[in-house]
Amino acid sequence: MADETRRQRRDARRAAGEQPSPEPRGVPQPAAAGGAPIAPTVEHEPGRRGNFVRESVAELHKVDWPNRAQTIQGTVVVIIAVLIVGAYLWGVDALVRPFVRDVLL
Repeated sequence: MADETRRQRRDARRAAGEQPSPEPRGVPQPAAAGGAPIAPTVEHEPGRRGNFVRESVAELHKVDWPNRAQTIQGTVVVIIAVLIVGAYLWGVDALVRPFVRDVLL
């Protein structure tokens, strides 16, 4: 199923009598002779890497970065959670250790 294109899956659903999902607007669905879909081609534009870097920096400016207080609070929460889980695992280990030592070994 992974090798099928979206068009092929929709055609199979239509043949089975299911209602097709609407075609996306503004996206042409090319077809070759015989109705087989054409794989989209990737156009290599000069300066494309520079566009990627510029767009990445623009997206990073949109991120809602935590302030100092939020970072400290998150760090404290993680440290407390690690201490609680560590104490729990230590307690379970202390309870199970005699059983493993005397019975299983």
